[in-house]
Amino acid sequence: MFQFDHVAQVVPNIEEAVAWYQRTLPNVRVLYQDATWAFIEAGGAKIAFVVRDQHPGHLAWRVSAAELERLAVLHGKDIKPHRDQTRSFYLEAPGGHAIEIISVEGSA
Repeated sequence: MFQFDHVAQVVPNIEEAVAWYQRTLPNVRVLYQDATWAFIEAGGAKIAFVVRDQHPGHLAWRVSAAELERLAVLHGKDIKPHRDQTRSFYLEAPGGHAIEIISVEGSA
């Protein structure tokens, strides 16, 4: 089963993006932040801020670990581990938009 997970925006400065959302929206919760990546929750939505040379802007869809493995084989993709213990791969959707297929269940 697919479930929407997050949207990621490419920003020039992670710290500035997080600070802007904290000033602008009520109850922003910072789930993770470092110099190259941040993850916030605001109004029930998760937003990742990424730098251009590490991740594309994208929409992420969460699947089980088994489904991640199946889809990676189907699409000929390698699964990459991430610093937050998730694993994923990217697909290119029409118009050059990136879609991330992600599992939060750890290694299969």
